[in-house]
Amino acid sequence: MNNSLFGYKARDTWMNQTTGTAKLVGFLALTTVGMVSYDTRFLVALVILSFILIKISHIQYREYALLLKLVIFIGVLNLIMITVLAPQYGAELYGSKHVLFGSGYWTITQEQLFYELNLLLKYVFSFPLSIVLLFTTNPSEFASGLNKIWVPYKVSYAVALTLRYIPDVQSDYHTISLAQQARGYEISKKASLTKRMKGAVQIILPLVFSSLDRIDTISQAMELRRFGRYNKRTWYQDQKFSGRDFGMIIGTLIIVAIGILLVFQNGGRLWNPFN
Repeated sequence: MNNSLFGYKARDTWMNQTTGTAKLVGFLALTTVGMVSYDTRFLVALVILSFILIKISHIQYREYALLLKLVIFIGVLNLIMITVLAPQYGAELYGSKHVLFGSGYWTITQEQLFYELNLLLKYVFSFPLSIVLLFTTNPSEFASGLNKIWVPYKVSYAVALTLRYIPDVQSDYHTISLAQQARGYEISKKASLTKRMKGAVQIILPLVFSSLDRIDTISQAMELRRFGRYNKRTWYQDQKFSGRDFGMIIGTLIIVAIGILLVFQNGGRLWNPFN
């Protein structure tokens, strides 16, 4: 298998052996408390924790490099738009104004940069957690975990199918790309933008049709097996909770409790170092 493909891979790690339900509950709890909190100290701790988890999961950088670049691009674009559209929001939020440069509406303050730093930390900590969840959880087990937290099993199964076929779509893209390049379509960085766009179209169209054909095959197979006939279903990849699962949930609850205590200590979601 191509190690650069995005998606689940079986690994002999502690995270892989934890049930999908425990990881999903941990992910939802940590991302929720992290997104709610604006305590920079707490967010930095979550960033460190998330990278520790991605390290012990033995996930290689090349496996998520493309997605990381996309997230960084979107995050930086979002921060730029915040600076352009609301450069005074940080000062209003923290109730003080320490000017760094500029004047009038375009004044850039320490409070604004500190606020955007918190937003950046939110992006940074949530991405590794997402990667750990997706890369260490079998899609069927992930669907089972969703169903256990009262998500309808039809929705859970749709999510599982999406995750399961991401590597297949990537593999098809690579195969079609090589075939089109063999026919003379240049899509490397050496070609002009126009040629690369034409080459991309020659790849995307066959990829779309092959994906639609796969969808049709799967839907017919599910219909023949009377999928959705009953209100409940069993799961082949369902796992029982073990000590590591309870340990993960307890650890998550402790972190969430710390986040809640910091909210009461700070008198709100913000940690204000400017007062």
